[in-house]
Amino acid sequence: MTSTTEPTEPLSVEQLSATTLLRFATAGSVDDGKSTLVGRLLHDSKSVLTDQLEAVERVSASRGQDTPDLALLTDGLRAEREQGITIDVAYRYFATARRRFILADTPGHVQYTRNMVTGASTADLAVVLVDARNGVIEQTRRHAAVAALLRVPHVVLAVNKMDLVEYKESVFAAIAEEFTAYASELGVPEITAIPISALAGDNVVDASANMDWYGGPTVLEHLETVPVSHDLGHCHARLPVQYVIRPQTAEHPDFRGYAGQIAAGTFRVGESVTVLPSGRTTKVAGIDLLGKPVDVAWTPQSVTLLLEDDIDVSRGDLIVPSKDAPPTTQDVEATVCHVADQPLTVGHRVLLKHGTRTVKAIVKDIPSRLTLDDLSLHPHPGQLVANDIGRVKIRAAEPLPLDSYADSRRTGAFILIDPADGTTLTAGMVGESFAAPQPVKDEGDDDGWDF
Repeated sequence: MTSTTEPTEPLSVEQLSATTLLRFATAGSVDDGKSTLVGRLLHDSKSVLTDQLEAVERVSASRGQDTPDLALLTDGLRAEREQGITIDVAYRYFATARRRFILADTPGHVQYTRNMVTGASTADLAVVLVDARNGVIEQTRRHAAVAALLRVPHVVLAVNKMDLVEYKESVFAAIAEEFTAYASELGVPEITAIPISALAGDNVVDASANMDWYGGPTVLEHLETVPVSHDLGHCHARLPVQYVIRPQTAEHPDFRGYAGQIAAGTFRVGESVTVLPSGRTTKVAGIDLLGKPVDVAWTPQSVTLLLEDDIDVSRGDLIVPSKDAPPTTQDVEATVCHVADQPLTVGHRVLLKHGTRTVKAIVKDIPSRLTLDDLSLHPHPGQLVANDIGRVKIRAAEPLPLDSYADSRRTGAFILIDPADGTTLTAGMVGESFAAPQPVKDEGDDDGWDF
């Protein structure tokens, strides 16, 4: 085992600025070895501080283990350590000479699928682990479906515990073939299968001498080289307004600025913009960035826009280029992953949060629920229970400016909230997806609505 106690050369500021950033999430069923893989990745890439490793060694020794339990590097909650499972999403930040990483180690239990949705929602890549002894199981298929639903562009199938199946190529090949066929049918654009042993370190950071039949990259090599584009400047420009700045001081008696983080695209001074959902148009008179005026700003910068005309703009509004404005609608059709214990039913009254805007809404219809085994659609189930994936139709109390999730992961997503206690019920993605059903005519669509 490689020691992390030896001093290593830290990356210089120049090296860090030259590297790209990869956000990735791990997923898999219980005891597939996610936390061990993450711990091994951090340990063998020399991304563990000496005191962290010493703490893990002490806990491991107190349990009678001869070697450090690397899973403890990510399982930080007391309940996680006691039960030997992952409950919460554990975020870790590390870097190599080639790339910077933000890692989300997500739980494997079915009841914590909501946390997997959280971790994967911003990921550029998902690592789905499979125990080589068990192969592809229902939770594996669920995680593949969530990754496809969230439009994660790259998926790595890590077939773990190869040491427990004598490093047999046939075992790996069968699992890789089954998973690839399933994920491809879901629409996952890129799938890379890697045979590993997280416990022994095979093909995690260093190539394995036990699997000379495998000629592909190790997990770290793939993470360092997978192409990732963070250039959202070419996307539809969107600024959800978070706060209206009106100091009304002697120095700034008439100042009115609209602050927020640019969700996508680029804004320029002089550009014609539209405020949604009102539809009023004006031009960008100025852009403040970190207290200084600039001519251009782009995602993900936090800015304050100044507009030429004194129009009504408030928190929750969306500022967009007039030539590239999304449609506004009260009728939302989306694919959702239900994450609450309380079922989502037809007629359910909810709050819909899109960007910085929250409106009242009601579930109009649930046209279908996805069956994970064969990807068939169960029509009109009437409700979605925890961890179900399905299609919904929602009627909002006010018009919403919605992009398709296929076009924008930032402004095509929303959540449904229980108005009684603020619990997040459902994560939704606007537009079509792999779960899109055949059109269903509902004769009662226009009946019984009070808004």
